[in-house]
Amino acid sequence: MRVIVTDCDHDNMIQEEEVFERAGMTFEHLVCKTEEDLIGQAKGGEILMTQYGPFTRKVMEKLRPELKMIVRYGVGVDTIDLEAATDLGVQICNVPDYGMNEVADQAMGMLLALARKICYINDCTKHKTWNYTEAIPVRRIPGSVVGIVGLGRIGRTLAKRLKGFECRLIACDPLYQEGTKEAGVEIVSFDTLLAEADMISIHCPLTRETESLFDLTAFKKMKQSAILVNTARGGIVNEEDLLKALQEEWIAGAALDVVKKEPMEVGAALFALDNFLCSPHMAWYSQESSLELKRKVAEEAVRFAKGEPVKNPVNVYRRDKGSETILS
Repeated sequence: MRVIVTDCDHDNMIQEEEVFERAGMTFEHLVCKTEEDLIGQAKGGEILMTQYGPFTRKVMEKLRPELKMIVRYGVGVDTIDLEAATDLGVQICNVPDYGMNEVADQAMGMLLALARKICYINDCTKHKTWNYTEAIPVRRIPGSVVGIVGLGRIGRTLAKRLKGFECRLIACDPLYQEGTKEAGVEIVSFDTLLAEADMISIHCPLTRETESLFDLTAFKKMKQSAILVNTARGGIVNEEDLLKALQEEWIAGAALDVVKKEPMEVGAALFALDNFLCSPHMAWYSQESSLELKRKVAEEAVRFAKGEPVKNPVNVYRRDKGSETILS
């Protein structure tokens, strides 16, 4: 089968080359950034491996009937029209387990940095004065309530880390019934989480339901002393509303690893705030996770090409009938 990497900004393709060489296969590497690039350059590709490519219904219709599979470098598939893929009989796969520890660690680090005001007091100590009172108030972490939005692989991994801090853990996730416990975490409604949490960490996908989930309405329901961390997807937090919430002191602080439009430009209004932290969509990254991601994307493509069951399907697919229904 003809395999194409439509776009990938990694330094090299060594892991992919090794996997395909062992399988007796080859692949092409393109630099497609737009719908037009994909339509014009990826035609004829049966298996497409993509990082940022915008796979809209229009693109997939133009690439059919040859197109049979798309594998995404990463967890989120918000760049792919899943409904269209299902309608057109295109198998979609991702790599949901390559960076669980890294994202959980980034979220944990951001939560601690905000709660302990580490970045602010570091800058203050270096450039202003040696005086702990500059950071007042700082509240004790044990005994606080941490809310996790989305209790999937990463949310659960974060929960494991937080248990050592003697916090009460609550989560909202539509897959679990309110009032129950999952992995030792209390399942509550979104409104309850907003009202009770001292720290909130987001680990849900970006969907129509979660876009701008954290907006003015949500921020007004949070504690004034609460902090918010998003290492999931840009767009879940409405950044204009977050700016107002931080300026008006509706909440105490926030940290984003992802934003709606990346990169966030130097000079952005949020950057001027002492109670705002930001990192450049790096929560997924470690040397180990980067290599694991590349290897697993290639291995998934090889499995499909050889007629073997894929490990991480995002939609249900049958070779004799095409795809059927999107998994929730």
